[in-house]
Amino acid sequence: MKILKLLTLTLLTTFTLNAKEPLPPVPYNYLAKKNVQNFINMMVKRNHFKRAYMEEVLSNAMFDKETLARYVGKYKANSTNGTWERYKDHVLDDNTLALAKEFKQNYYQTLKRAEEQYHVDMDYIVGFMGVESKYGTHTGNFRVLDSLATLGFHKNRMHKWFNAELKNLFLLMREQNRDIYTQYGSFAGAMGAVQQMPSIQRRFGVDYNGDGIKDPWDLEDSIGIIAKFMHKKGWIKGAVVAVPTNFSGRRFTKLKTSYKKKYSVAYLRKKGIRPTEPFNESKAYLLKTRNATHDDIWMGGRNFRVLTKYNHSTSYGMAIHIIAQSVK
Repeated sequence: MKILKLLTLTLLTTFTLNAKEPLPPVPYNYLAKKNVQNFINMMVKRNHFKRAYMEEVLSNAMFDKETLARYVGKYKANSTNGTWERYKDHVLDDNTLALAKEFKQNYYQTLKRAEEQYHVDMDYIVGFMGVESKYGTHTGNFRVLDSLATLGFHKNRMHKWFNAELKNLFLLMREQNRDIYTQYGSFAGAMGAVQQMPSIQRRFGVDYNGDGIKDPWDLEDSIGIIAKFMHKKGWIKGAVVAVPTNFSGRRFTKLKTSYKKKYSVAYLRKKGIRPTEPFNESKAYLLKTRNATHDDIWMGGRNFRVLTKYNHSTSYGMAIHIIAQSVK
């Protein structure tokens, strides 16, 4: 009987350890960490927070092992950014494209106002909001305090950046008189319909519906946020974003593809790569979206680079572009 009980316990323990269910955040003694005390000292001295408040908040912050695992070690494919196939399945599906058309229709006047005020193209605002949250329907259920404390105070490849975002979270909550305990977002601490990190909210947040609140969950405010971001990053209204090329092979390896590296259009033509639609800029980003069976090769203009300044990914920019094209 004892052997049977031991075998049963072993099997249950093994099942529990191998379970794929995400682990919930757990209590953690952040105040015992030296880097947390240094953070508190900095916030008190430079930003004039009360020490008691800082200690109270951070003593209530939780540790999220699953979130930390996404950023430990070298970058893991698909851990923080999806493949093109995943974008097609979850962001460019029929439901999202239908929601995009509905959103444009319902918020047309606000989109038009943003287009005229910020000199951007409204269809790309629609694209941004579709990719980021499916128009406010997927904004995340991770408590932002827990995510940023976990990533800001534990060693990972981006802990300095997350530590700065935690500082911006405290500043944002004070500036907008919001409760730091009730802010929920993505596993990385991004909030609202356009998934803004605290530093981006502080820089680009707008009250676009005139209710006196810069609310990243409000869809009208989010329209203003994205329009302002596009404008500040150099968007040129009506300029080319991305066009397909004549490449028809299985896998493209002839040249490096990147949203950061430009080639002259003349050089690309010499290499046999030509746009299949008008492309009126002299240089282009050579872009690749990798499908299960083949690569699609695109030429991107200066406006495409603006899209990737919000999220550093070719797939991300292309998903916005395709949604924008679908609602024209």
